Amino acid sequence: MNIPIAHIERIGRLGYTDSEARLLYIVAVFSEYFTLGHFRAFTGSAYGKRPTCFAQKPLKQGHPSVRDYMRRGSIYHLFSKTLYRQIDRDNLRNRRRHSTEFIRTRFFLLDFVRTNLAHDYFETEHDKVHFFCDELGIPKESLPAKVYEGVSTPEPTFRYFVDKFPLFLDRSGGSSSPVATLSYVDPGEASLVGVANHLAAYTPLFRHLDHFRFLYIAPSTVHFVRAEQCFSSLVRGPLYQAIPEQLERYFRLRAAWDGKQYAQLSNDDIEWLDQGTRRFGGGRVEGL
Repeated sequence: MNIPIAHIERIGRLGYTDSEARLLYIVAVFSEYFTLGHFRAFTGSAYGKRPTCFAQKPLKQGHPSVRDYMRRGSIYHLFSKTLYRQIDRDNLRNRRRHSTEFIRTRFFLLDFVRTNLAHDYFETEHDKVHFFCDELGIPKESLPAKVYEGVSTPEPTFRYFVDKFPLFLDRSGGSSSPVATLSYVDPGEASLVGVANHLAAYTPLFRHLDHFRFLYIAPSTVHFVRAEQCFSSLVRGPLYQAIPEQLERYFRLRAAWDGKQYAQLSNDDIEWLDQGTRRFGGGRVEGL
């Protein structure tokens, strides 16, 4: 994870040590919420003076709010405009009170990121959209999106990747061929409805990726087998089954178009060919 040194230095000027500044950066970008347990785990410190001193610093400056978490201790909600401004992310801060389930999800997300700092994470919506649309040439319509009604204008606003689950390039197979890795963070739900809905929202994007990995992140292994089965039935199976038929149709319609046999093409065929060209028009398919 490439944390800009300048951002750490700016947070440090607010009175934090280097390790404290790094943790606050990760919290601000990925989770908004943290506990002193996260601080101890991140810094390798035990109960005592060090975490107690750290707890007092942000509170004195008004950087987080604090509340009781299910009678098991205090949680800190980082929302200070002053702190977020140090990392040029003032738009990320959120003062709204969130549900227990939301907070639990953010805790597990934070745990994953802090224990996997070697990955090249896409930290913002802009970073993710730029990678998939500008670098991979995937149409924006295929990205997972949520529509918000306009406040100052009548036009709705489209926001992408609003779940903020970890998304990164895995370079373990060699830096020349990094694999896009997407994920779902389960806060400990009793069913897999959440991951099923998540996969459905991401399936249009999956269809455009030649290779990708998907991580199911959860506090226990209870649902691991079922989650893998859910992925196989909703994503792997349909993708593998559909590609040969879709490629056949793409080549057939393209042959007719290139041969100027327009009478053989219906309006639906032409529209589908346009979509197919965006999906299959890369170098790999051109080679076929």
